[in-house]
Amino acid sequence: MKERILLFLILGLDAMVLLYEVSTLSITSHEADVLFNTHSFVHYLTQLSITVFGQNDYALRMPMIFFHLLSVILLYLVSKPYVKRDSDRLWLVVVYILLPGVISAALLVNSAGIMIFMLFLLLYLYQIKSPLIPLVLMLSLVIDGASALLYFSLFVYAFNKNNKFYMVFTAILFFIAYYLYGFDTMGKPSGHFLDTLGLYATIFSPVVFVFLIYVLYRKMITKEYDITLYVGGVVFVLSLLLSFRQQIHIEHFAPYLMLLLPLAAQTFFSSYRVRLRAFRGRYRVLLAVGFTILAMHFFLLLFNKGLYLFIEDPHKHFAYKTHIVKELAAALKSQNINCVSAESENLQNRLKFYSIDECSERVLYEVPLDIHSDVTISYIGRIVATYNVTKIPI
Repeated sequence: MKERILLFLILGLDAMVLLYEVSTLSITSHEADVLFNTHSFVHYLTQLSITVFGQNDYALRMPMIFFHLLSVILLYLVSKPYVKRDSDRLWLVVVYILLPGVISAALLVNSAGIMIFMLFLLLYLYQIKSPLIPLVLMLSLVIDGASALLYFSLFVYAFNKNNKFYMVFTAILFFIAYYLYGFDTMGKPSGHFLDTLGLYATIFSPVVFVFLIYVLYRKMITKEYDITLYVGGVVFVLSLLLSFRQQIHIEHFAPYLMLLLPLAAQTFFSSYRVRLRAFRGRYRVLLAVGFTILAMHFFLLLFNKGLYLFIEDPHKHFAYKTHIVKELAAALKSQNINCVSAESENLQNRLKFYSIDECSERVLYEVPLDIHSDVTISYIGRIVATYNVTKIPI
């Protein structure tokens, strides 16, 4: 009972942090494209949220936060067969919440957070031997084309287990996904293997990512095969193989590695507790270093606008694409400007979300920071963007 109370306290704190982060973000060009120019599952889900709660940043990101919180609960449930102590499962939940990629998936409008939820849900249904698994597998088909990776990995699992029903079923779903979404070959062949490893390390943090690779290697050597090992391992190896040929969309592959977190927790805690206290030193160091890096990443994401004070060119800030536009729209409205012609379609779409329409009467364009401007955007006293608005006579 005590652990469940702590779990919901963690969830509450997590939700508060995410809601605070929503207040600091602007809609990105990708999110505006999803909202206005696509017909995906994420598009209709976001439109439903905006219809119910109004066109604002909280309604935009509420579905992602909702699926994230459900994923945390599911992770706590599915980790029980791997990690017996409830306190250890809470530690796993905290690590999961602090992962940079998880924070991004909980805030940014894309299919990654929903896929993580679907994967944990499928694992939970598998553990309780639910007859709903085929239905959920079919439903995942409408979320994103990345579901093809799930069907392929489950086909490999069913093949090794000689489960003919799921071999046929997942093969059919795979070809349907391929037919509906296709496969992007990204133009000319080009190697991105090291870039892919770097992105994985960024999403999971270096220590956690290296430990996940170690768990994969150890389980394969000892032949301790598990459905999470099959799904996470097959997709990870496939992503590395494809990265030799092309630049992959990491958000399609990274959710599958989240399934390895219960295995990683099992490996760490069993290795830690099987040793006498005098010989647990390196595990304590690993835990301390891992949590320190995760905490640094967490606070860096939480207070990232402070980095503008130390960066000469604001455009080089890693989160610049999630800033500026909300404040720009508010500044334009304060000058009674409700429509402009922006210098790019991406900026125009982003402004559209904040009720700045497109018109030919005024042209909005960015100017260098050191010259006079009509609109100035500042964070923590540092000017990060300046724009001029030119009225065009009709």
